[in-house]
Amino acid sequence: MNIPQGYKQTKIGLLSEDWEIHFLGEKTTKIGSGITPTGGAKVYKKEGRPFVRSQNVGWGQISLEDIAYIDDVTHDTFKNTEIMEGDVFLNITGASIGRSAVADKRVVNGNVNQHVCIIRPIEEELNSYFLNCFLLSNKGQKQIDAFQAGGNRQGLNFGQIKSFEIPLPPTLEEQKTIAQSLSDVDALITECDRLITKKRNTKQSTMQQLLTGKKGLPGFSGEWEVKTLGNYITDFKGGAPLAPSDFTKNGVKVLPKGAVSKGGILTIEKDKLQYCSVKYADIHKSNLVDNTYTIVVLRDLVPSGPAIGLIVKIKTNDIFILAQGVYGFKVKDEDIDIDFIIQLSNSWEYRNLMKNIMVGSTQVHITNTEFLKLQIYLPPLPEQKAIAQVLSDMDAEIAAIEQKRDKYKTIKQGMMQELLTGKTRLKVEGEENDPD
Repeated sequence: MNIPQGYKQTKIGLLSEDWEIHFLGEKTTKIGSGITPTGGAKVYKKEGRPFVRSQNVGWGQISLEDIAYIDDVTHDTFKNTEIMEGDVFLNITGASIGRSAVADKRVVNGNVNQHVCIIRPIEEELNSYFLNCFLLSNKGQKQIDAFQAGGNRQGLNFGQIKSFEIPLPPTLEEQKTIAQSLSDVDALITECDRLITKKRNTKQSTMQQLLTGKKGLPGFSGEWEVKTLGNYITDFKGGAPLAPSDFTKNGVKVLPKGAVSKGGILTIEKDKLQYCSVKYADIHKSNLVDNTYTIVVLRDLVPSGPAIGLIVKIKTNDIFILAQGVYGFKVKDEDIDIDFIIQLSNSWEYRNLMKNIMVGSTQVHITNTEFLKLQIYLPPLPEQKAIAQVLSDMDAEIAAIEQKRDKYKTIKQGMMQELLTGKTRLKVEGEENDPD
């Protein structure tokens, strides 16, 4: 292996020559978790000292949305887990293992439970934000994963955490500069998330007004009418009973229930894309759909059935074979705009309607008959189209911000790869320029 000039090969990969690897235990004064108070949730208060649990520790952020509180009496029983500003939280059990964040003023003097580890760096040697960035990086997560037997992510003990190997630049100031640079990108991502949440809330409010007739669009005055959905659709068809052996690595795309997470344009994440053989699809021709069809999910294994009733369009020229629980149909009447119906399938009113007609327990579903009997409140066609366009424009605006956020996330991943190994060096404040 050719090692580039100025680099050295280490246990965790190529590293700049003047960087050194240290065990995390060498650079900390505390590595330990807390406990759940006797009585559990019964002793939680509405206010008091913050009690940080694993759900409060995200990927780099602390969430106070579901924060619990304890009183001073309870706190005094385990003072050794009191949170200090700059502590790094690391989730060490359950599905959220590996999530980490830095303690800020909002949680100082609080406590953590047994699922959250406090890592307290030696301030003069290890910057908290630099450590947090490393724990969240690919190299940090690989070390966490390496301790999970069989990839089950069962848990981390304190000895394992102390043995984490952390690459460090030659000065603390460089650590801070790297952490600040990554924090600047995090701020852009956070701002995008804030805007997305704001615009989603605005859209929900707009849907509540426009899709129920509570507020009409300017220029429209026609009466709204209750209509039965089944009267306006045709070629209603269900999915094929695919067995595990029917799936192949390539062939005809399969449209499973899990591919539909919200009403709109069908988009399937790569990890959810499945195929069946051309021969199988030929046998089940009646289950094939293309972009002349609209898709609706009528079955779901999840008890709450979050996807049930969601409606999407196939926008591309793809051909799919439907899996069980997924149905396709065509709109046959010019009095109904499918884009309006798709937007309606995302509304609270529609979701509540779905819950009222769901049946089953292990596999919740809506019967074909109940779906076709759905009573929907519709304005005249021109207003349907106008309302659908207003909501579609809002979707496009949200999608554009999501795309920008995802771009920032990709940029950050590249920066972490470069900055946390010394491949790219940043100018540290106070450093003199090298003589030319």
